[in-house]
Amino acid sequence: MRQSLEPHPPAPQGPSPLKEKEHGGGFRYHPFLDASEQLGETVKLNLHQARQPEIPLMFPKPVASLTPNTLGYETLPLVKPTGFREYDARWLFEKELNLMGVQALGLGLGTLIREMGVKPEIVTGHDYRAYSSAIKMALINGLMAAGCKVHDIGLAMSPMAYFAQFELDVPCVAMVTASHNDNGWTGVKMGAQRPVTFGPDEMNRLKEIVLEGRGTYADGGAYRFVENFADRYIADLTTRKPYTRKMKVIAACGNGTAGAFAPGILAKLGVEVIPMDAELDYTFPRYNPNPEDMEMLHAMAHAVHEHHADVALGFDGDGDRCGVVDDEGNEIFADKIGVMLARDLSSLHHGATFVVDVKSTGLFATDPVLIQNGVKADYWKTGHSYIKRRVADLNALAGFEKSGHFFFNAPVGRGYDDGLVTAIAVLDMLERNPDKTMADLYRALPKTWGTPTMSPHCGDEVKYGVVERVKTDIEALAKNSHAFAGQPIRDIVTVNGIRVTSEDGTWGLIRASSNKPELVIVCESPVSEARMREMFKAVDDLIRLSPEVGAYNQSI
Repeated sequence: MRQSLEPHPPAPQGPSPLKEKEHGGGFRYHPFLDASEQLGETVKLNLHQARQPEIPLMFPKPVASLTPNTLGYETLPLVKPTGFREYDARWLFEKELNLMGVQALGLGLGTLIREMGVKPEIVTGHDYRAYSSAIKMALINGLMAAGCKVHDIGLAMSPMAYFAQFELDVPCVAMVTASHNDNGWTGVKMGAQRPVTFGPDEMNRLKEIVLEGRGTYADGGAYRFVENFADRYIADLTTRKPYTRKMKVIAACGNGTAGAFAPGILAKLGVEVIPMDAELDYTFPRYNPNPEDMEMLHAMAHAVHEHHADVALGFDGDGDRCGVVDDEGNEIFADKIGVMLARDLSSLHHGATFVVDVKSTGLFATDPVLIQNGVKADYWKTGHSYIKRRVADLNALAGFEKSGHFFFNAPVGRGYDDGLVTAIAVLDMLERNPDKTMADLYRALPKTWGTPTMSPHCGDEVKYGVVERVKTDIEALAKNSHAFAGQPIRDIVTVNGIRVTSEDGTWGLIRASSNKPELVIVCESPVSEARMREMFKAVDDLIRLSPEVGAYNQSI
């Protein structure tokens, strides 16, 4: 039978002679029954329950796997548990996370913020990818449902969102970015205590809230778009005297978000800027915007030679890291740049403390100039949140990661990682050394031979187990006084994975990546390239005992 599509007539208004007995002898009109039913004396309903079922308002509990182009994919949140990393979140969008999953994440984040007792106001921004704006808006929906007031700064680099916490006086941040990860990835960098961002405790609690469906609704959610916020960030960096030294600078952006901002900021500082791959293109047609990868560094070196530049500054996908190539085309790993900046800054701030990650060169502890300047070097866990928090806890002048995340406290910065602040620190160093080139400053460092950061594939579910096995094996060798890489083991550091050092100072690091299904391998020797290669072979042989370890992204 064909069903009528006519709308139901409106329910009668006011009291009605058609009444129904209720508990306690009262009578009430029931609008959901027709007249004949209401006249029947057997009809007894709890009208309050009929009108307002006591079903708690809840967002669907996320699931770990869904197939796109299905009903389930459109009606359930997809959140793969492995996306919750040690200090931020990363997923392959559509395969591991859908938009409902992002809403669940926002609801969970807002719930966590309230649980922490922090004022529920938050800055949001997004990087330049095909899907980042949509992901941010889904995140905002969840945050608002949890009662958060959202201050949206639009397209941004991560440090612009961190700056907004100070500029807008907002305690929390959620920046939608996959940083330098391949196209297809997304993620969120979060914090609720400026300038630091979430660490393992907060991330584990957020994971519990989201995956167990414990996000709770709250009143008070609101949204405002902060128009032209980039202008305020640019003014903060460029309201200063221009450089007096003439400098030609390559601004390499890898077609990432920094291309919209970095060349213009550097030009306002009074240097001649040669933009390189500054056109926004989320397909990343030449290489991923990652100044830790040799492919980007090689391209920067080529540009230096082509344009006879004084320095090349390379920015990652969300602009919180900076890589450097000198005027002779030398690709300087970020930890060595850190030593150069530590030398420069400690000459102005004697006795300064610098925090460095375990992937970084041993020169922070052994360089004669740093020792003379009374520098205290603190080696700590790799990861932007770890180093950022450690810099804050120790009130260090700066923190340096081999990845290029640099953190400057006052008077240089506000404690968060900003690739443009790093670039300005490099240019300030050149300004203070007018008779020296970047290559001269690099040559002044004691010679060491080091590898780039190398990352063999290893699944998220097994990578930490592999590192634990390697750590156990090396500790057993040390306990039994056995050699590793041809020499006795001098010391072992296990603050983050394992860093093993031979008697002659040659060392190798094995750790699990915090944001990709990979291991991280770095080796260095103060003796020779041959010893560095010997250490790498020993490390590689050891990890290859685990069949789950795959090919390297780059190698020596």
